[in-house]
Amino acid sequence: MSRVALVILNYNGSSFLKRFLPILIEHSQEAELIVADNCSSDDSLEVLNSFPAIRKIILAENTGYAGGYNESLKQIDAEYYLLVNSDIEVTAGWIKPLIGFLDKNEGYAAVQPKILDYHNKEQFEYSGASGGFIDSLGYPYCRGRIFTHLEKDTHQYDSICDVFWATGACFLIRSSIFHELGGFDASFFAHMEEVDLFWRLKSAGYKAACVPSSYVYHVGGGTLNKSSPRKTYLNFRNNLRLLIKNLPSRRLVWILPLRIILDWAAALLFWKKESFAHFKAVFKAHLDALKYFNRDIKNPHKSPPTLHNLRSVLLLKEYYINKKKRFNEINSTK
Repeated sequence: MSRVALVILNYNGSSFLKRFLPILIEHSQEAELIVADNCSSDDSLEVLNSFPAIRKIILAENTGYAGGYNESLKQIDAEYYLLVNSDIEVTAGWIKPLIGFLDKNEGYAAVQPKILDYHNKEQFEYSGASGGFIDSLGYPYCRGRIFTHLEKDTHQYDSICDVFWATGACFLIRSSIFHELGGFDASFFAHMEEVDLFWRLKSAGYKAACVPSSYVYHVGGGTLNKSSPRKTYLNFRNNLRLLIKNLPSRRLVWILPLRIILDWAAALLFWKKESFAHFKAVFKAHLDALKYFNRDIKNPHKSPPTLHNLRSVLLLKEYYINKKKRFNEINSTK
């Protein structure tokens, strides 16, 4: 049994493997290094063969981030799973603070490092920044990122902080708890599957944190670019499913209709400012989310009525009306 298994799920990321694996190997001596290939069609396998120190898992089909990690982690025996995207550049000493925190804090199930932008290393990166939260209507946001506004990292969020969710781009989790919760919901495929996992984690009584003394750089959009209608579809579908699965019924009954209205307002803006393809993606996302309704509403890990886990923040109001775009302007937690 390994103490820490560092697992990269790769899909057509040969260029990232060539660029970042040498750095990862240099700075990750504490972990067993594993790359699970999610049925790539590029030369990823040839690239991996040039790194004999890395264990390879070859998956027969591409079942997305969620399904791919679920299948891969079944084949790995370790105390901790460290999930890392292929487009992450790690830094010296980055693993020790994460392991050290979980070793000393048994009530915590998972931690993430601070995530900075690979292309602008003084700025937070969209996927996680310095820890993830979720507002009163179910919109995810981060210390250092509100909607699409990214803050410059001036070390304002360098304190260890309890978070609602840790980014799927890079986080460390106790393997026993990952399996206890059933892993990721594979039907999410990709996007917000980690928020769903961490919501279930919190509902089960566990905690998660960001440990910013560990930091990495993330390229972002390595597998699916933000301009893709497919990405729009997955984000809108999975955000709606996230609420149906995890909100207690007395809150879902009014939040869900409101979120559907707000999503349609966003879809109209997509049509006006971007393309009709994104508008159609939202329409399809809602139809497909509702197809899962009967299954999702029966989620055995659903929050009890006394624990809805959402913060008393209305991001839309703070961001668009009050013009507050920094995390520390709208939250007391620093």
